[in-house]
Amino acid sequence: MKEKAIRHVFLVGAKGLGFYGGFETFVHKLTEYHQYNDKIKYHVCCKANGEGSTARSRLEGIRYISADEFEYHHARCYSIKVLEIGPAQAYFYDVAAMNKCISVMERERIKNAVVYVLGCRIGPAFNGLVDRIHALGGEVYVNPDGHEWLRQKWSAPVRAYWKFSESIMVKKADMVICDSVNIEKYIHEVYDSPSKRIKTSFIAYGSEIKEGLKTDDRKFLTWLKDNNLEKSDYYLSVGRFVPENNYETMIREFMRSSSKKKFIMITTDNDGLYRKLENKLGFSRDGRIKFIGTIYDQELLSRIRENAYAYIHGHEVGGTNPSLLESLGSTNLNLVCDVSFNREVSGDAALYWKKKEGSLSALIDETDALPQSEIDRLSSLAKSRIREKYSWPIICDRYEKVFLGE
Repeated sequence: MKEKAIRHVFLVGAKGLGFYGGFETFVHKLTEYHQYNDKIKYHVCCKANGEGSTARSRLEGIRYISADEFEYHHARCYSIKVLEIGPAQAYFYDVAAMNKCISVMERERIKNAVVYVLGCRIGPAFNGLVDRIHALGGEVYVNPDGHEWLRQKWSAPVRAYWKFSESIMVKKADMVICDSVNIEKYIHEVYDSPSKRIKTSFIAYGSEIKEGLKTDDRKFLTWLKDNNLEKSDYYLSVGRFVPENNYETMIREFMRSSSKKKFIMITTDNDGLYRKLENKLGFSRDGRIKFIGTIYDQELLSRIRENAYAYIHGHEVGGTNPSLLESLGSTNLNLVCDVSFNREVSGDAALYWKKKEGSLSALIDETDALPQSEIDRLSSLAKSRIREKYSWPIICDRYEKVFLGE
């Protein structure tokens, strides 16, 4: 019996290895868990310059092949140079990355490749690129991510472009891989037609259980001291500082609560939104409200999560959100915005709040008074949920089966 050829999988759409981000972490974990897999050979496109470009100094075990190529986790990585022209660079980066995949397939005569595109940014160029890959015997899979066209940070014309681009890419892809059951349902409801049902597969985003980290770590203790905090005496939120993550609701409701604990937000810079919320809420007068900024040290961030009294999750746009998974895997209590995507992930392992006035503040007051037995019960449910449904080994095994057509 003839031995089956190695499946070549090209990953397009992550920015740079060595930085923290949803797609970047996914690529890191997938190649890490499959680095000794003799059935799949990964090829990874990485940004060579600009914001979020690959930080080679952070990659352990890197092997240089040339100025523009290196090997990491036994994956072949290609440095893609981009024009630094603001948000539009993402479009040109993905197009350049797909062209690189095609050139490698042609040069090495690879006939059975999968090009897996993360995100739906390049609709206008997509049909032609897919046709070229098909001509070489390859397939193209797409991960639509969340509902990018609903994000308030984009202007109306940009949101219209995101929706337009999504429609092209979903319809043209050989398979659409959704990290949320609700996203998969949406794809079929919107894009299926009498003549064609979109081929989809549901594979969630992954996470890890992080329990029992050393709380006497000097870096963590210094962080507590610098921010005038104590272990288990703060609520926490981690995420991008954008309107659809409901910072206005979370801040307003925490200010309304009777909690004596602090509310710590580890988030990105957004001076415009910060000033808008300060003018509206006056949160700077409430000593419990603290903006910390970004923290990219993952060990420190894990300790901060584990030692929080509770996590408040306000994201309401998208599929499986990495920050929620990470919190379920490390924080004892999770107070989660009640939308379908979040309920799908958290199930009965979280407490839920609505955006209406008074909902979250009442829940915070109730959470402050929870007995330890109930805290332990919810913590155990959250860890079990991650272990049984969202652990990286489970997720990577599912990807292997999809890539191999099993």
